[in-house]
Amino acid sequence: MNTPCQFNRKASAWLISLLIAALAAGCGGGGGGGSDSGSPDRTGNLQPDGVVSDGGVPVNILNEAGAPRQTGDMAADGFNWFNFRRQQMGLAPVARNAQVDKAALAHSNYQAINDFITHDEVSTRRGFTGATVFERLQSAGYSLPVSNYAFGEVISATGDKSGVNAAEELITAIYHRFVIMEPKFLEAGAGIATGNSGYTYFTTNFATRTLNQGGLGNGGLVTYPFNGQQNLPTVFYSNQEQPDPVPDRNEVGYPVSVHADITSTLKVSSFTISPRGRAPLSTLLLTYDNDKEIAEPSVAAIIPIDVLQPQTDYDVRFTGTVDNVAVNRSWSFRTR
Repeated sequence: MNTPCQFNRKASAWLISLLIAALAAGCGGGGGGGSDSGSPDRTGNLQPDGVVSDGGVPVNILNEAGAPRQTGDMAADGFNWFNFRRQQMGLAPVARNAQVDKAALAHSNYQAINDFITHDEVSTRRGFTGATVFERLQSAGYSLPVSNYAFGEVISATGDKSGVNAAEELITAIYHRFVIMEPKFLEAGAGIATGNSGYTYFTTNFATRTLNQGGLGNGGLVTYPFNGQQNLPTVFYSNQEQPDPVPDRNEVGYPVSVHADITSTLKVSSFTISPRGRAPLSTLLLTYDNDKEIAEPSVAAIIPIDVLQPQTDYDVRFTGTVDNVAVNRSWSFRTR
Protein backbone atom coordinates (compact mmCIF):
# COMPACT_ATOMS: atom_id res chain seq x y z
CA MET A 1 0.00 0.00 0.00
CA ASN A 2 1.42 3.36 -0.99
CA THR A 3 0.82 7.08 -1.06
CA PRO A 4 1.22 9.91 -3.53
CA CYS A 5 4.69 10.86 -4.55
CA GLN A 6 5.81 14.36 -5.23
CA PHE A 7 8.69 15.87 -7.09
CA ASN A 8 9.60 19.51 -6.56
CA ARG A 9 11.81 21.42 -8.94
CA LYS A 10 12.74 25.09 -8.49
CA ALA A 11 10.00 25.26 -5.87
CA SER A 12 7.30 24.17 -8.34
CA ALA A 13 5.39 21.08 -7.28
CA TRP A 14 5.16 17.95 -9.39
CA LEU A 15 2.46 15.74 -7.88
CA ILE A 16 3.13 12.31 -9.27
CA SER A 17 0.81 9.67 -7.95
CA LEU A 18 -0.83 7.68 -5.22
CA LEU A 19 0.00 4.00 -5.06
CA ILE A 20 -1.22 1.30 -2.68
CA ALA A 21 -0.14 -2.31 -2.60
CA ALA A 22 -0.96 -4.91 -0.01
CA LEU A 23 2.53 -6.37 -0.06
CA ALA A 24 4.40 -3.78 -2.00
CA ALA A 25 5.55 -0.21 -2.36
CA GLY A 26 4.30 3.20 -3.24
CA CYS A 27 5.21 6.79 -3.25
CA GLY A 28 4.34 9.93 -1.50
CA GLY A 29 5.39 13.49 -1.36
CA GLY A 30 5.05 16.74 0.43
CA GLY A 31 4.72 20.23 -0.86
CA GLY A 32 1.61 22.00 0.25
CA GLY A 33 -1.56 20.73 1.75
CA GLY A 34 -2.25 19.76 5.29
CA SER A 35 -4.56 16.79 5.10
CA ASP A 36 -3.96 13.11 5.68
CA SER A 37 -4.27 10.65 2.82
CA GLY A 38 -5.85 7.70 4.57
CA SER A 39 -5.30 4.48 6.43
CA PRO A 40 -5.13 0.84 5.39
CA ASP A 41 -8.21 -1.30 5.69
CA ARG A 42 -8.29 -5.08 6.17
CA THR A 43 -7.92 -5.75 2.44
CA GLY A 44 -4.73 -3.74 2.17
CA ASN A 45 -6.43 -0.82 0.42
CA LEU A 46 -5.65 2.76 1.28
CA GLN A 47 -8.73 4.89 1.74
CA PRO A 48 -9.85 6.94 0.01
CA ASP A 49 -7.39 6.35 -2.82
CA GLY A 50 -5.07 3.48 -3.56
CA VAL A 51 -4.28 0.18 -5.19
CA VAL A 52 -3.84 -3.49 -4.43
CA SER A 53 -0.82 -5.24 -5.92
CA ASP A 54 0.15 -8.86 -6.30
CA GLY A 55 3.49 -8.00 -4.68
CA GLY A 56 6.36 -10.43 -4.60
CA VAL A 57 9.58 -10.35 -6.57
CA PRO A 58 11.08 -13.54 -8.06
CA VAL A 59 14.24 -14.79 -6.41
CA ASN A 60 16.08 -14.89 -9.72
CA ILE A 61 16.33 -11.09 -9.89
CA LEU A 62 18.41 -11.23 -6.73
CA ASN A 63 20.93 -13.30 -8.68
CA GLU A 64 21.45 -10.68 -11.38
CA ALA A 65 25.07 -9.70 -11.95
CA GLY A 66 26.08 -6.98 -9.51
CA ALA A 67 22.92 -7.23 -7.41
CA PRO A 68 23.48 -5.83 -3.90
CA ARG A 69 23.67 -8.28 -1.02
CA GLN A 70 20.50 -8.37 1.04
CA THR A 71 21.09 -7.21 4.62
CA GLY A 72 17.62 -7.64 6.11
CA ASP A 73 17.48 -3.89 6.75
CA MET A 74 14.47 -2.91 4.65
CA ALA A 75 15.46 0.73 4.27
CA ALA A 76 19.02 -0.10 3.23
CA ASP A 77 17.97 -2.90 0.90
CA GLY A 78 15.35 -0.75 -0.83
CA PHE A 79 17.77 2.17 -1.13
CA ASN A 80 20.50 -0.06 -2.54
CA TRP A 81 18.06 -1.61 -5.02
CA PHE A 82 17.07 1.79 -6.35
CA ASN A 83 20.75 2.52 -6.95
CA PHE A 84 21.28 -0.89 -8.55
CA ARG A 85 18.50 -0.28 -11.06
CA ARG A 86 19.67 3.29 -11.68
CA GLN A 87 23.16 2.08 -12.53
CA GLN A 88 21.85 -0.71 -14.76
CA MET A 89 19.98 1.83 -16.88
CA GLY A 90 22.96 4.16 -17.11
CA LEU A 91 22.31 6.64 -14.30
CA ALA A 92 24.69 7.64 -11.54
CA PRO A 93 23.82 6.24 -8.11
CA VAL A 94 22.55 8.65 -5.48
CA ALA A 95 24.74 9.17 -2.41
CA ARG A 96 23.15 8.34 0.92
CA ASN A 97 22.90 11.50 3.04
CA ALA A 98 22.45 11.32 6.82
CA GLN A 99 20.26 14.42 6.95
CA VAL A 100 17.98 13.13 4.20
CA ASP A 101 17.89 9.79 6.08
CA LYS A 102 16.73 11.73 9.15
CA ALA A 103 13.91 13.39 7.22
CA ALA A 104 12.78 10.09 5.68
CA LEU A 105 12.87 8.27 9.03
CA ALA A 106 10.96 11.07 10.74
CA HIS A 107 8.17 10.80 8.19
CA SER A 108 8.07 7.01 8.49
CA ASN A 109 7.77 7.44 12.25
CA TYR A 110 4.92 9.92 11.80
CA GLN A 111 3.05 7.45 9.61
CA ALA A 112 3.70 4.53 11.96
CA ILE A 113 2.60 6.47 15.05
CA ASN A 114 -0.63 7.50 13.35
CA ASP A 115 -0.84 4.27 11.30
CA PHE A 116 -1.79 5.71 7.93
CA ILE A 117 0.13 6.48 4.78
CA THR A 118 0.35 10.06 3.60
CA HIS A 119 2.35 12.73 1.81
CA ASP A 120 1.66 15.42 4.29
CA GLU A 121 1.86 15.85 8.03
CA VAL A 122 -0.57 17.72 10.27
CA SER A 123 0.90 19.74 13.12
CA THR A 124 -1.70 18.58 15.64
CA ARG A 125 -0.82 14.92 15.15
CA ARG A 126 1.86 13.04 17.06
CA GLY A 127 5.26 12.73 15.43
CA PHE A 128 4.93 15.92 13.38
CA THR A 129 8.22 17.23 11.96
CA GLY A 130 7.04 19.24 8.94
CA ALA A 131 3.93 19.55 6.82
CA THR A 132 5.74 19.06 3.51
CA VAL A 133 8.77 17.21 2.19
CA PHE A 134 10.55 20.56 1.90
CA GLU A 135 9.87 21.41 5.53
CA ARG A 136 10.94 17.98 6.76
CA LEU A 137 14.22 18.20 4.83
CA GLN A 138 14.86 21.63 6.33
CA SER A 139 13.95 20.42 9.80
CA ALA A 140 16.46 17.56 9.44
CA GLY A 141 19.22 20.06 8.59
CA TYR A 142 19.20 19.50 4.84
CA SER A 143 19.04 23.09 3.66
CA LEU A 144 17.90 23.88 0.13
CA PRO A 145 18.73 27.06 -1.79
CA VAL A 146 16.22 29.65 -2.96
CA SER A 147 16.07 28.08 -6.42
CA ASN A 148 17.76 25.59 -8.76
CA TYR A 149 17.05 22.52 -6.63
CA ALA A 150 14.85 19.44 -6.85
CA PHE A 151 13.53 16.85 -4.41
CA GLY A 152 11.07 14.00 -4.34
CA GLU A 153 9.64 11.43 -1.96
CA VAL A 154 8.37 7.88 -2.41
CA ILE A 155 6.64 5.89 0.32
CA SER A 156 5.59 2.29 0.81
CA ALA A 157 3.24 0.90 3.43
CA THR A 158 3.56 -2.86 3.36
CA GLY A 159 3.29 -6.06 5.32
CA ASP A 160 6.25 -7.40 3.34
CA LYS A 161 9.63 -6.76 4.98
CA SER A 162 11.59 -7.00 1.74
CA GLY A 163 13.16 -3.73 0.63
CA VAL A 164 13.70 -5.21 -2.83
CA ASN A 165 10.00 -5.99 -3.21
CA ALA A 166 9.11 -2.47 -2.14
CA ALA A 167 11.62 -0.92 -4.53
CA GLU A 168 10.52 -3.06 -7.49
CA GLU A 169 6.86 -2.23 -6.94
CA LEU A 170 7.68 1.47 -6.84
CA ILE A 171 9.70 1.21 -10.04
CA THR A 172 6.86 -0.65 -11.80
CA ALA A 173 4.37 2.13 -11.07
CA ILE A 174 5.07 4.60 -13.84
CA TYR A 175 4.48 7.91 -12.08
CA HIS A 176 6.66 6.69 -9.21
CA ARG A 177 9.37 5.62 -11.62
CA PHE A 178 9.64 9.14 -12.98
CA VAL A 179 10.76 10.29 -9.52
CA ILE A 180 13.08 7.39 -8.68
CA MET A 181 14.84 7.51 -12.04
CA GLU A 182 15.32 11.28 -12.25
CA PRO A 183 18.89 11.70 -13.60
CA LYS A 184 19.57 14.95 -11.75
CA PHE A 185 19.18 13.57 -8.24
CA LEU A 186 22.50 13.42 -6.39
CA GLU A 187 21.51 12.39 -2.85
CA ALA A 188 18.86 10.36 -1.08
CA GLY A 189 17.91 8.92 2.28
CA ALA A 190 15.57 6.21 3.55
CA GLY A 191 13.89 5.15 6.76
CA ILE A 192 11.34 2.64 8.04
CA ALA A 193 8.94 2.36 10.96
CA THR A 194 6.22 -0.18 11.76
CA GLY A 195 2.78 0.73 13.09
CA ASN A 196 0.47 -1.24 15.35
CA SER A 197 -1.37 -2.50 12.27
CA GLY A 198 1.76 -4.41 11.24
CA TYR A 199 2.38 -2.22 8.21
CA THR A 200 5.95 -1.01 7.73
CA TYR A 201 6.25 2.50 6.34
CA PHE A 202 9.26 2.78 4.03
CA THR A 203 10.09 6.34 2.99
CA THR A 204 12.79 7.35 0.50
CA ASN A 205 13.62 11.01 -0.19
CA PHE A 206 15.64 12.09 -3.23
CA ALA A 207 17.24 15.51 -3.66
CA THR A 208 19.75 17.73 -5.35
CA ARG A 209 20.80 21.15 -4.09
CA THR A 210 21.92 22.22 -7.55
CA LEU A 211 20.58 21.43 -10.99
CA ASN A 212 23.90 22.54 -12.47
CA GLN A 213 25.55 19.21 -11.61
CA GLY A 214 24.92 15.58 -12.49
CA GLY A 215 22.42 14.24 -14.95
CA LEU A 216 22.79 13.26 -18.58
CA GLY A 217 23.36 16.62 -20.23
CA ASN A 218 21.67 18.11 -23.28
CA GLY A 219 20.32 15.42 -25.57
CA GLY A 220 20.85 12.68 -22.97
CA LEU A 221 18.27 9.92 -22.58
CA VAL A 222 17.96 6.64 -20.65
CA THR A 223 15.33 3.92 -20.86
CA TYR A 224 13.51 1.55 -18.53
CA PRO A 225 13.37 -1.37 -18.88
CA PHE A 226 16.98 -1.08 -19.98
CA ASN A 227 18.38 -2.95 -22.98
CA GLY A 228 18.68 -6.67 -22.32
CA GLN A 229 16.77 -6.63 -19.05
CA GLN A 230 15.29 -10.00 -18.05
CA ASN A 231 12.44 -11.24 -15.86
CA LEU A 232 10.13 -8.28 -16.36
CA PRO A 233 6.56 -8.67 -15.08
CA THR A 234 3.91 -9.21 -17.71
CA VAL A 235 1.26 -7.15 -15.95
CA PHE A 236 0.87 -3.77 -14.29
CA TYR A 237 -2.25 -3.21 -12.20
CA SER A 238 -3.10 0.32 -13.24
CA ASN A 239 -5.63 0.79 -10.45
CA GLN A 240 -2.71 0.67 -8.02
CA GLU A 241 -1.87 4.25 -8.91
CA GLN A 242 -3.95 7.29 -8.16
CA PRO A 243 -4.16 9.20 -10.35
CA ASP A 244 -4.73 6.07 -12.39
CA PRO A 245 -2.58 6.16 -15.56
CA VAL A 246 -5.08 3.91 -17.42
CA PRO A 247 -8.43 4.88 -15.92
CA ASP A 248 -10.61 2.55 -17.99
CA ARG A 249 -8.88 -0.73 -17.14
CA ASN A 250 -6.78 -2.39 -14.44
CA GLU A 251 -4.64 -5.19 -15.91
CA VAL A 252 -2.32 -3.75 -18.54
CA GLY A 253 1.20 -4.43 -19.77
CA TYR A 254 4.43 -3.40 -18.08
CA PRO A 255 5.15 0.34 -18.60
CA VAL A 256 8.13 1.34 -20.75
CA SER A 257 9.68 4.76 -20.20
CA VAL A 258 12.33 7.22 -21.36
CA HIS A 259 13.99 9.73 -19.05
CA ALA A 260 15.95 12.92 -19.71
CA ASP A 261 17.15 15.50 -17.16
CA ILE A 262 14.37 17.40 -15.45
CA THR A 263 15.93 20.53 -16.95
CA SER A 264 15.46 19.13 -20.47
CA THR A 265 12.54 19.07 -22.90
CA LEU A 266 11.68 15.73 -24.50
CA LYS A 267 9.44 15.39 -27.55
CA VAL A 268 8.10 12.08 -28.89
CA SER A 269 7.80 11.39 -32.61
CA SER A 270 7.29 7.62 -32.36
CA PHE A 271 7.31 5.20 -29.41
CA THR A 272 6.43 1.53 -30.00
CA ILE A 273 6.76 -1.92 -28.40
CA SER A 274 6.47 -5.18 -30.35
CA PRO A 275 6.76 -8.87 -29.51
CA ARG A 276 9.82 -10.10 -31.40
CA GLY A 277 8.95 -10.41 -35.11
CA ARG A 278 5.38 -9.21 -34.71
CA ALA A 279 3.39 -6.00 -35.15
CA PRO A 280 3.52 -3.19 -32.56
CA LEU A 281 1.14 -3.44 -29.63
CA SER A 282 -1.63 -1.02 -28.86
CA THR A 283 -0.36 1.35 -26.19
CA LEU A 284 -1.26 4.42 -24.19
CA LEU A 285 1.30 7.22 -24.58
CA LEU A 286 1.99 9.41 -21.54
CA THR A 287 3.76 12.72 -22.16
CA TYR A 288 3.83 16.22 -20.76
CA ASP A 289 1.63 17.32 -23.63
CA ASN A 290 -1.17 14.80 -23.12
CA ASP A 291 -1.06 13.84 -19.42
CA LYS A 292 -1.86 16.51 -16.84
CA GLU A 293 -0.17 14.44 -14.11
CA ILE A 294 3.22 14.90 -15.79
CA ALA A 295 4.33 18.42 -14.85
CA GLU A 296 7.79 18.41 -16.44
CA PRO A 297 8.48 17.78 -20.17
CA SER A 298 11.51 15.54 -19.56
CA VAL A 299 9.87 12.08 -19.48
CA ALA A 300 7.52 9.90 -21.50
CA ALA A 301 6.10 6.39 -21.27
CA ILE A 302 3.99 3.88 -23.13
CA ILE A 303 1.74 1.38 -21.38
CA PRO A 304 0.63 -1.67 -23.40
CA ILE A 305 -3.15 -1.89 -23.29
CA ASP A 306 -3.04 -5.68 -22.91
CA VAL A 307 -1.00 -7.81 -20.54
CA LEU A 308 2.33 -8.94 -22.00
CA GLN A 309 3.10 -12.57 -22.82
CA PRO A 310 5.37 -14.57 -20.49
CA GLN A 311 8.93 -15.54 -21.49
CA THR A 312 8.75 -13.33 -24.57
CA ASP A 313 11.26 -10.91 -26.10
CA TYR A 314 9.94 -7.41 -26.73
CA ASP A 315 11.52 -4.83 -29.00
CA VAL A 316 11.09 -1.14 -28.27
CA ARG A 317 11.74 1.80 -30.59
CA PHE A 318 11.79 5.47 -29.72
CA THR A 319 12.36 8.48 -31.96
CA GLY A 320 12.10 12.07 -30.87
CA THR A 321 14.17 14.95 -29.58
CA VAL A 322 15.76 15.99 -26.30
CA ASP A 323 16.59 19.70 -26.18
CA ASN A 324 16.02 19.75 -29.96
CA VAL A 325 18.68 17.06 -30.43
CA ALA A 326 17.41 14.11 -32.48
CA VAL A 327 17.31 10.86 -30.49
CA ASN A 328 16.72 7.38 -31.94
CA ARG A 329 16.81 4.34 -29.66
CA SER A 330 16.06 0.67 -30.16
CA TRP A 331 16.27 -1.82 -27.31
CA SER A 332 14.83 -5.09 -26.05
CA PHE A 333 13.77 -6.82 -22.83
CA ARG A 334 12.33 -10.22 -21.88
CA THR A 335 9.39 -11.05 -19.62
CA ARG A 336 9.53 -13.65 -16.88
